[in-house]
Amino acid sequence: QVQLQQSGPGLVKPSQTLSLTCTISGGSITAKFNQYFWVRQPPGKGLESIGHISHTGNIWYRPFLKSRASISGDTSKNQFTLQLSSVTPQDTAVYFCFLRGFADNWVLMYEIWGQGTQATVSS
Repeated sequence: QVQLQQSGPGLVKPSQTLSLTCTISGGSITAKFNQYFWVRQPPGKGLESIGHISHTGNIWYRPFLKSRASISGDTSKNQFTLQLSSVTPQDTAVYFCFLRGFADNWVLMYEIWGQGTQATVSS
């Protein structure tokens, strides 16, 4: 059974970099056709996409965050990471990682979510 475990600091100071990690258990980050996502939910708002990385390492970012967001995968640790630089209080949100597993014809087979991490940007 594949599970995702998020980790990272809950409090970050303005202008610093928020770093969050999502560790995969029960499966491999290199599993074919899997994609790994980061999203966030600011207080009182809906989910916002941040970006995703594929099992081959291709990365897509939401345009307005592209200059500050960095998503990477580490096959040796079986985890993927989000770094968001130059944070401001507007980056305060609950951050989630999730993965989507597709069949070879790109039919979505399953979606698994991390537990969420409250990240607060405050001095």
